[in-house]
Amino acid sequence: MNATDGTDATDGTDTTGGTDARSGFGGLIDRFLAYIDVERGLAVSTVRAYESDLRRYAAWLTDHGRHGIAEVTRADVEGFIASLDGESARSRARRLAAVHELHRFAVGEGRAAADVSESVKAPKSAHTLPDVLTIDEVSRLLDAAAMGGSRDPVVLRDKALLEFMYATGCRVSEAVGADLSDIDLDSHVARLTGKGSKQRLVPLGSYACTAMRGYLDGARTELMGRAKTKPEMRAIFLNKRGRRLSRQSVWEVVKAAGQRAGITRPLHPHTLRHSFATHLIQGGADVRTVQELLGHASVTTTQIYTHVSPQVLMETYLTSHPRAR
Repeated sequence: MNATDGTDATDGTDTTGGTDARSGFGGLIDRFLAYIDVERGLAVSTVRAYESDLRRYAAWLTDHGRHGIAEVTRADVEGFIASLDGESARSRARRLAAVHELHRFAVGEGRAAADVSESVKAPKSAHTLPDVLTIDEVSRLLDAAAMGGSRDPVVLRDKALLEFMYATGCRVSEAVGADLSDIDLDSHVARLTGKGSKQRLVPLGSYACTAMRGYLDGARTELMGRAKTKPEMRAIFLNKRGRRLSRQSVWEVVKAAGQRAGITRPLHPHTLRHSFATHLIQGGADVRTVQELLGHASVTTTQIYTHVSPQVLMETYLTSHPRAR
């Protein structure tokens, strides 16, 4: 790389200024981020997460006397992970994954002779189970969103939104990012765009399709008419000003519906996704199918939903064990 871009060709030192630049890690991190953004096509949010983790890693290394990736040892990597002791096991595992990727990239770029992070393992997770609603609680939540059959366009939107999220098990980003061209109500199918811009087709149940039609047949148009500037033409779910609904607004919709339904446990949009997966598993769906529906890259991530509730465990025992009664 030539000298005009602020990077020393011998050690990857960014000479344009800043903490990373002075540490000698800035240039390497910038090239890595460009690689996962352009060549691997990872989602913007993923690239930003990598950047945050790696800038923190570089700052820690600099504070401990390391000035380039070739100087880093396995003990340094272990020390960095140990310094994160106050964070959850999942957060530390995510940061270590970013560190692994950077070191592998550095070896591939010829900036380091070996991947010193390779043998450093992520801390074990406590394997806490996800928050899951019962089927009855989901029904109460979805009924509460309808507010007694109100024809207010915002109420119709909220009902359609929550039915859509529970029917598809989508992430909140996938719900707010969905466009009209992504759904076919006649075929009962939706196309979701997940992490890394990967797309998948998921079924839309009859309840969701009915709620979506109730919203799209007039309510969405009314919301578009409230736009003070050019209205949103593509997005399915619109806010009160005719623009694409935000992630924060979805949180508020879920919270408000939960309060009206009398559900006292903490609720968030992902609760519907967790409930979707758990109810499928409990209903007999195999984990591979649920993996595809959720858009998980690894079946290991999906397996957390194979947990058995105490109630189901007791019912199975009582009906199956020859001397249970």
